[in-house]
Amino acid sequence: MTEDITQLAQLLGNKLSAKGWQLTCAESCTGGGVGYAITSISGSSAWFKKGFITYSNEAKHDMLGVNEDTLNQFGAVSAETVEEMAVGAAKFANAEVAIAISGIAGPDGGTPDKPVGTVWFGFFINGQNISQKLQINGDRQAVRIKAIEFALSNTLKLLPK
Repeated sequence: MTEDITQLAQLLGNKLSAKGWQLTCAESCTGGGVGYAITSISGSSAWFKKGFITYSNEAKHDMLGVNEDTLNQFGAVSAETVEEMAVGAAKFANAEVAIAISGIAGPDGGTPDKPVGTVWFGFFINGQNISQKLQINGDRQAVRIKAIEFALSNTLKLLPK
């Protein structure tokens, strides 16, 4: 993890603790990187109880309740899927805040419509569901690190004051 990621996780934890809120994450292409960053923070058990690594479509469906029709129609790397991932994670973790990530880290797996580096993020914040797409340049490791950093920083921005 980078120093920036550690600082973002600490800031996020401080903000969540002040609200008395819980955070969960549902990760695909980052393979638990957000959860790792969060649990690197001492005291994170006060605001982080569960994380889901849902790399396959089957896991997204079985663990988070993502509709099979959503996966078939839009694919794993889509706004629709990460929104359902975030809602499912929040529900199953009983959390006010959920981060969901699904993307194509590469070097394989890209298509003309979804090239390598395409990452979708779902943010469920106290009942509100927001999705956002980033196109990240770099190798597999760079895509994953930048996705983790964005997930944490954008959650901080989206949290109400």
